[in-house]
Amino acid sequence: MPAPLPAPTFDAGVAYPEVNDLRKALTAADWPAVQAVFADRDHDDRTKLVGMAGDQEGTEPFLRQVYDADPADALAGTLLGNSLVRTGWRIRSAARAQNVSREQFDHFHDHLRRAEQVLIDVTARHPDDAAAWTQRVTIARGLELGQAEARRRYDRLAHQHPHHLPAQASLLQQLCPKWSGDWDRMFAFARERAQAAPEGAPNAVLVAEAHMERWLDFDSDRESADYLHSASVVDEIMRAGQRSVLHPDYVDRADWVWVRSTFAVMFSLIEQWPAAARQFTALGNLGTTSPWGYVGGAEGYTKYRTMAYAKGGQS
Repeated sequence: MPAPLPAPTFDAGVAYPEVNDLRKALTAADWPAVQAVFADRDHDDRTKLVGMAGDQEGTEPFLRQVYDADPADALAGTLLGNSLVRTGWRIRSAARAQNVSREQFDHFHDHLRRAEQVLIDVTARHPDDAAAWTQRVTIARGLELGQAEARRRYDRLAHQHPHHLPAQASLLQQLCPKWSGDWDRMFAFARERAQAAPEGAPNAVLVAEAHMERWLDFDSDRESADYLHSASVVDEIMRAGQRSVLHPDYVDRADWVWVRSTFAVMFSLIEQWPAAARQFTALGNLGTTSPWGYVGGAEGYTKYRTMAYAKGGQS
């Protein structure tokens, strides 16, 4: 009898050991140790770590102190801005707008405005800072500044970093109908950025993410199932996989757990089990809250992993 598979974990510190170093440094309010974690990181890694630092609550006073001591420090400003953004978003919650109270919105917007003040200064001093611009794309969405402003911010970033996936994923959300966009613009952007990136790059995950957003928006299970069983949808998701995680040149990079998790979910939903099995094998027991939260979290992960190995073979 084969050994039982390990339970899934969505702890970023398991997937990325440097996240544990960052958590310890922030908890200890040790700025040199925080700087050491970010030393010599490329823009993708830096944006990933900035985002994960925002998951740690209670860091704002420390980061504010560091930033006030040296407002020209891009890392201090970006981490402070992100801390404010993430705190604000926790206050707002992930609920649809009609289920968020006026008080929640007021506190949410207050945090985003304060983050914007900091990050405007960071991007003025450091116009090539991808992590700071990524946060400003997200802020534009939260403050409902409109499609044109969100795209302007993304284009400023893309001029320096044309394939920066975290910013692309943030703008993709802005282009969804739930954030005043529409399906045509969302899919057009996802396809455009997937094709613009080199083959083997992770950016084609945007196509899978776009189909996930469309699937989640249907009102009935029948409509959702019909969508996922559509030959055109299955074909496009598979082609996106073949351009990225299934391509021989693909290499796991900064956001690889999210990238592979997104494809694992979508390959499972469209019942492409061999492709799904490859993602589960690469993931081991790692995952990310999004997208797994859409399909039952750890329980959904375990269910689909079992099905993928049974029907697609364990790669």
